[in-house]
Amino acid sequence: MSELILESRLTCPHCGHRETETMPTNACQYLYDCKGCGRVLKPTHGDCCVFCSYGTVPCPPVQEDGQGCC
Repeated sequence: MSELILESRLTCPHCGHRETETMPTNACQYLYDCKGCGRVLKPTHGDCCVFCSYGTVPCPPVQEDGQGCC
């Protein structure tokens, strides 16, 4: 098993702001407040968390299972 990547760079679909965040290892993060425009990001349909929808790296549960998560 490869080592989990715990940082992902989120990109806001509304304003384009990018922020590198550390992902939780024991849960999915459903909500995220954009530090650029202040809008609350939610996962897109079919994704379990904001990292899977807007990040450069999927969340740890998806990395481990290679499938859906949480």
